[in-house]
Amino acid sequence: MIALGIEGTAWSLSAALVDEKDVIAIESRAYVPKEGGIHPREASQHHSENIGHVISSLLSNFDEIDKIDVVAFSQGPGLGPCLRVVATAARAIALKLKKPLVGVNHCLAHVEVGRWKTGARNPVSLYVSGGNSQVIARRGDRYRVFGETLDIGIGNALDKLARHMRLKHPGGPKIEKLARKGKKYYELPYVVKGMDFSFSGMVTAAQRLYDDGIPAEDVAFSFQETAFAMLTEVTERALAYLDLDEVLLVGGVGANERLQEMLRIMCEDRGARFYAPPKQLMGDNGAMIAYTGLLMYKHGYSTPVGNSAVKPDFRIDDVEVRWD
Repeated sequence: MIALGIEGTAWSLSAALVDEKDVIAIESRAYVPKEGGIHPREASQHHSENIGHVISSLLSNFDEIDKIDVVAFSQGPGLGPCLRVVATAARAIALKLKKPLVGVNHCLAHVEVGRWKTGARNPVSLYVSGGNSQVIARRGDRYRVFGETLDIGIGNALDKLARHMRLKHPGGPKIEKLARKGKKYYELPYVVKGMDFSFSGMVTAAQRLYDDGIPAEDVAFSFQETAFAMLTEVTERALAYLDLDEVLLVGGVGANERLQEMLRIMCEDRGARFYAPPKQLMGDNGAMIAYTGLLMYKHGYSTPVGNSAVKPDFRIDDVEVRWD
């Protein structure tokens, strides 16, 4: 079976074709703001102007369009204006091809594509992206959120710090590059409350360090070390509480090598296995939507066009999981 998936929850617009074994093709075009952070109206305009090109480029080398079995799209969570562009395109394609439509939870797609590409069976998943930071594990027929940010996602926090340093979006990779050159650690607020965590105060404190003349490399290093230690601590706590032995890192911030290193060390100390999907599938991408849509369709899911409204606040624990 083959699925076409379209992703566009925020700044990344992407479409992909997958079958049950691998990614057949993927095409992406990212919105990059001229300055500042993501503006929902500008991002949706970018998606609207580019989605036709993305889809046509994806299908240009695929001669068997009639063999597409299902059309999947990111239904939420995300920026409403961006989600609506993607949903409209997916509906049109599904109706044109006379194929079933499947609305996919964006967070679920990150977890499932990670499991698919790593072979992780029943992991504690640390999902870290611009808008989300959650510790997730499956219990029964749902994925449950055992810990999450109380304010902003770690990706958003990194972007805020990067913008304050006058670095262009996306800020995460630029902070990571700076942090590699950092030599001195400066203490920042370490906010873990049970299984939850908070980043806003740490961002403000890091910005003040920078304004006080602390080298950008040391600010970036201190920020990463503190934030990633918080995430590793909560992930370890979930691993112990749930008595599991696998950790899966997913989401765009998961591409950060220092975060992977800290989680890998923690897993080695606990006798657990650490997994991370290929970097291409870490950030928002159409392949994760296509694969999860295919998985859902094979287990009885479809989304009638009349019920395909987007869900900007769609939670992973709202989805019943019918597969192993």
